[in-house]
Order: sequence, then structure tokens, then C-alpha cells
Amino acid sequence: MHHGGDLSALPEAGGELPVVERSVAREAARWLLRLSSGRATEADQRACDQWRASKAEHEHAWQRAQRVNERFSLIPAALGMATLDRPALKHRRAALKTLVALMVAGPAAWAAWRSDSLAWSADYRSAAGEQRDVALADGSTLRMNTDSAVDVMFSATSRLLRLRSGEIAVHAVADTAAHPRPFVVRTRLGDIEARASRFCVRQDGASCRVSVQQGRVRVSSAAHPGAAAILSEGEQGSLAAAGVSPPSPADPHASDWMRGVLYASQMRLDAFAAELDRYRPGILRCDPAVAHLRVSGAFQLRDTDAVLAALPATLPVQVRYRTPYWVTIGPRAASDA
Repeated sequence: MHHGGDLSALPEAGGELPVVERSVAREAARWLLRLSSGRATEADQRACDQWRASKAEHEHAWQRAQRVNERFSLIPAALGMATLDRPALKHRRAALKTLVALMVAGPAAWAAWRSDSLAWSADYRSAAGEQRDVALADGSTLRMNTDSAVDVMFSATSRLLRLRSGEIAVHAVADTAAHPRPFVVRTRLGDIEARASRFCVRQDGASCRVSVQQGRVRVSSAAHPGAAAILSEGEQGSLAAAGVSPPSPADPHASDWMRGVLYASQMRLDAFAAELDRYRPGILRCDPAVAHLRVSGAFQLRDTDAVLAALPATLPVQVRYRTPYWVTIGPRAASDA
């Protein structure tokens, strides 16, 4: 049995979640397949949210399903499409069966299964709300922000980090090899190449943001070969489907997360809630009726519940907990005004 609302039950080392019962794992896998199909409706999303929030073990299972799928790419979008094609149906059933088995079996089975099916040299993860430091073989260091995943692939000719999701801060050192190897962070949208430098990379859906604290990096687009920009200390840029943005002055608070701080300056409440949601397990929603309100301040990320509890002191809002994993910021009730 899992611990209901006790967030301390979530492990800190390695970012792995407790194993789940097979029946719950099967439900989570089916929800993931449905929402990955490309044909999921808003009603499907709401139903999944309700299932996740109804029990703590459902939320554990959902997060585990996502982590296992991201790690092994078992259910790409095309596989989730509704189809009567027999090979596709067979493939979907096999993927679901494997996903459920890995969710139930845990990391020991993952390692054995991965050794036969994937060619990654290393893999690191952080849980929601966790930061993790990684020392790399060449003397470089990596700090992972909340809910992030990175593959490390060093060889005799290259130093490659593959940012699968989330946000990282990199301190890349000069290579001491006879033939210095480039240091590259690869994202879905393109590459960031560095030598001796410090920089942050955040990958969010359709965009990837890069900010440089020391040295300089080269940012190149995967979709538009030849499109690139050089970012120097104090500059930032972004990658998107359209290509690479030109350099601009870096956000001075881009690396505040490394100090456990979320900084907001007249930030819309819905954007603030979305940012805070990254650091919490479960669901944090902002009611459209209060989305336009503005938030300012420096907030400590080590206790997101305390941040939420402080909001009604400065804004006409009420924070409602349906469960510890489903929280809504909404308008203050008339009787409380």
C-alpha cells in the first residue's frame, strides 16, 4: 500500500516512484495510451485528471507510467492512434504489456530490459520538486532541475548530453584529450555546443530556452540545418520549429531555481501556477476567473504548499485541495470577501 498524502513517501535519490499494483498500473498505461493517441478530447483529459486525483496511488502510477514510457519510448503518438490494422493492434497490446510489466517490476528489471533493447550509456532523472547533481567523467558537472531526464553519451570523439525533458544547468570544462571533443547538449529542437562555459537549458514542449552565465555556446536548429546563433555570457536565445532566435539579454533570474527560488515580477497567476506546478506531484490548476491576477515576489520552492497558502494574503483567491494531488486556485467565496 502507498502512503496517501504523505509527500515524504516520494523517494529523493534517483527520482524513482514506488512500484504500483498491476491493476492500477494497467489503468495508468491505458490512460497514457489514450492521451497519446492524438485524438484525445478535453473530456478524456478531464476524466484522466479525475482518475489521477481520486487516489494517491493513481497519481504515483501515472507518474511512473510517464517515466517508464519516456525512458523506453514504448508508446509513441502514432502507436496510440485508433486503428483496426491488425499489426498495429498487436503492437499496441505488446507495448501496453511491456509498459505495465516494467512499472510493476521496478528499476532492477528496467536495467536488465534496457541492456538488451537500448544503447544508452547512462541515464539520470529527477523527481517533481527534486534537484540532482551529476559529476561527469570529463570533470564537467550537471545540475538537474525538477522532473528532468538526461542521457549521458560520452565517447572517444564526443561529449554528448541528451536532454529528454526538463531543465539543466551545465558547467562544461575544456577537454584535456589530445583531440579536444566538443561538448554538446542535444534537445528535440537542436543542439547547444560549448567548450568551457556555464549555461542553462530548459526544454518545454515546442520550445527550448538557453541562457549563458559564463563563456559562450553555439545554438543550432535541427529543423533548419545551417541556422545557428552564438550566445555569449549574459545572453539568451531559444530554439523552436521555426529555427533559432537571435541573441538577447539574458533573464537575470534564469538560474534562480538553482537556489531553490521562483522569482515573479507581475507574472499572471495562471503562468505562476503553471510554473509552480512543475515542482509538485499531481495537478495544480488556476481558475480562468482569476488567471489575470498578477504575482510578484521571490518564492521558496522547497515548500510549495506554503507558497500556495500565502497567496490569499495578497490576492482575492482561495486555494482548494480536493486531494493532496489535486489543487485549484480559484476566486475567493463571497462570504470570505
